[in-house]
Amino acid sequence: MKLFLASSNAHKAAELQALADAAALAIEIGSARAVGGMPAVAEDTGTFVGNARKKAHALRAKLPADAWVLADDSGLCVAELGGGPGVESAYYAGPQGDAAANLAKLVATMSGVPDERRGAYFVCVLCVVGPGGAEQVFEGKCAGRLSHAPRGGAGFGYDPLFVPDGHGASLAELGDAVKSTLSHRARAWAELAAWARGRK
Repeated sequence: MKLFLASSNAHKAAELQALADAAALAIEIGSARAVGGMPAVAEDTGTFVGNARKKAHALRAKLPADAWVLADDSGLCVAELGGGPGVESAYYAGPQGDAAANLAKLVATMSGVPDERRGAYFVCVLCVVGPGGAEQVFEGKCAGRLSHAPRGGAGFGYDPLFVPDGHGASLAELGDAVKSTLSHRARAWAELAAWARGRK
């Protein structure tokens, strides 16, 4: 099964392909570049599910009738910020979508906030759209807390600041092998994998 990823984020594509490979699923994550690139999509629905659906259907409109599309919408929700940056996680520091700037802004915003008020969770929604508009939605969450400073060189986005429950290291320190068992994307993918196996 081939799923065209409705994203230009190479990190997401690599992570999703690794999850598919680890689950021994015969799924290939194809690039939107192979079909002329991802169309511009205004992620303005206000929800992870709505944004994922919108991206999936936008790319699906460019593909052959028998093609399948996978869209991901994910973000970090911080209790102290009323659930923010949430659906705006990728653009927290501005419309340029600069991951380093987003991380720096969150560090600055949370500066001085005590440990007991640094609870947060990652959420990931995966939306698969196929022939005839067939649609499946899968969701995963990973709860934890924010450290006071970024730690670790692996991962991407807010990973260096996020410490999952039950761990003392950030997602960027834990490494891909651990991250692939507990991350929000891994948990959403586990639901997708169960669905994919059921289609056989």
